[in-house]
Amino acid sequence: MKFSKRSIYIILVIVLTITVDQISKILVRAHIEPQTEIQRGERISLIGDAFIMMNVENAGAFLGMGSDLNPTLRLVFLLILPIIVLVFVLRYILKDKSLDNWSLFAFSSIIGGGIANVFDRIVYGSVTDFFFIDLGGVFKTGIFNMADLSVTTGMIILVLLSFKKKKVVE
Repeated sequence: MKFSKRSIYIILVIVLTITVDQISKILVRAHIEPQTEIQRGERISLIGDAFIMMNVENAGAFLGMGSDLNPTLRLVFLLILPIIVLVFVLRYILKDKSLDNWSLFAFSSIIGGGIANVFDRIVYGSVTDFFFIDLGGVFKTGIFNMADLSVTTGMIILVLLSFKKKKVVE
């Protein structure tokens, strides 16, 4: 089976995204005391109070959404549906030869991040989140991980590319 440079690029971005995410989560689980509902876990300051690392297990999706769903709905919305969407997006980028490298990178980052978080839900029953940013009330995130960062970066790139394409058309 011979892969094109394009296919190798897509696979490489996906595999690197998953690898960076999973290694970061392994390190966090091994070295940072987890936060529980009862006890506040360890917090490591990376840049003052603005950028903090901690260990939080998230049973839901983005920012914990869906963590209070019943087990059947959680299975559908946090495992089955994401897997179906990831398969369709992967199929789309492999088939659509008109996509530029930035679009391929963005979609591959989204797929890699999605796979990494789905993997966690299957293996651990939750997703390990560990970064938190608070820029003094001006900008504040929920607790997130490298997979979330990859998905978000991919989405931002796609949005920026769509604005660029609209300008070209006008």
